[in-house]
Amino acid sequence: MNEKQLETMFINAVKKAGGKAYKFVSPTTAGMPDRLVVFPGGKVGFIELKAPAQKARPLQVHQLETLKGFGLYARVLDQPYDIQEVIHGIQTS
Repeated sequence: MNEKQLETMFINAVKKAGGKAYKFVSPTTAGMPDRLVVFPGGKVGFIELKAPAQKARPLQVHQLETLKGFGLYARVLDQPYDIQEVIHGIQTS
């Protein structure tokens, strides 16, 4: 499975759960996560998608940690079996 396939699975699962997974691009800030995920009730998460066994770059890890420092749900998703865990994490954050 490649990153694009995992991303498609994730987007579909978020939609099925009642949320939206927006492509997140920040032209002036490198290393930001791939997806900004929102659910009803103001639930927000930032998700960096990677193909299985691939690691986030140090700058990506730094940006995720910065977002977590603001109290936001932020993590790497690199396995399809973690999709529901990520969705639940955002919905309950």
